[in-house]
Amino acid sequence: MRIFLLLFVSVLTLLVGCTSSSNSSSAAQPKEMVLGHNQPTTHPIHESLVDFKELLEEKSNGKLELKIYANGQLGSEREVIEMTQTNAVQFTKVSASALEGFSESYSLFSMPYLFKSQEKYREIMKKPVIQEAFYNTTADNGFIGITYYDAGVRNMYTKDRIIKTNDDMHGLKTRVQPSKTSVQLIESLGGTPTPMSFGEVYTALQSGIIDAAENNESALTDNKHGEVAKHYFYTEHAMVPDILIMNVDTYNELSEEEQTWIKEAAEESTALHEPRWDQKMKESKEIAEEEMGVTFYEVDKSSFMESVKPLQESFQKNEATREQYNLIMEEGQDE
Repeated sequence: MRIFLLLFVSVLTLLVGCTSSSNSSSAAQPKEMVLGHNQPTTHPIHESLVDFKELLEEKSNGKLELKIYANGQLGSEREVIEMTQTNAVQFTKVSASALEGFSESYSLFSMPYLFKSQEKYREIMKKPVIQEAFYNTTADNGFIGITYYDAGVRNMYTKDRIIKTNDDMHGLKTRVQPSKTSVQLIESLGGTPTPMSFGEVYTALQSGIIDAAENNESALTDNKHGEVAKHYFYTEHAMVPDILIMNVDTYNELSEEEQTWIKEAAEESTALHEPRWDQKMKESKEIAEEEMGVTFYEVDKSSFMESVKPLQESFQKNEATREQYNLIMEEGQDE
């Protein structure tokens, strides 16, 4: 099925922009583009990508059309990034962590306690100066950033251990995303990082391969982690955005007006996404608490914030992240 879909998408891509100028009816053909991602259709980010599609088609009066393939139909996150590089698809939505292999600047988002709060995070991420500092750093790799979507505040959850300070993290085998910075993050918090794909987390918690994981509240319900992890701690240690990326050649071939339609549709879909995301997190917490027996804890974050200072300093000194780090610190100052 995947081979069939890839062949179909490849054929569809060949048709993008390939309308004949020999007659007016052919010239009026819409430009068709493809977006692939790995979230289910019930996920709030998929719903926000549908907003993007509808807004884009509305703003362009149907001149630009977008086909969305969800649920990892076109492959893993890494595979669809590579397809976007080669223009086999024109868009994908990925975690910023997945992009650090293409531009080290994106590793900054895995730095613990980069943002003071979720409100400040959203405010900073919408600023053009911040977007310009990140989105074009992958142009030489074949794609650019278009917008971001809030993917939640990352918190710790455990099978049975209670976490009050970072001392309680010592020896805690914790699943992390397979990235260098994610490993460093858990080490800085005092835990023992265990890189693995997200799909393996449930059975790893159940079998004791890992003691803990870190994610937003929806992981407890959508992925059933709350069936085996009964303690959720608001460490609020990271806010890693999802990034909508686009093939750079396709973008550059569009007219200025078409580029404006894409940017406006993307920005508006991001704004629509935030209340949807907040409602999803509220519902996930209620379900996990009432139906799965998960207990939620507020923690004193001071010991965690103190323990990660050496890692924060390394980002500040790193030539690849220093400029963006200082920019976020500057833009994050209270006015």
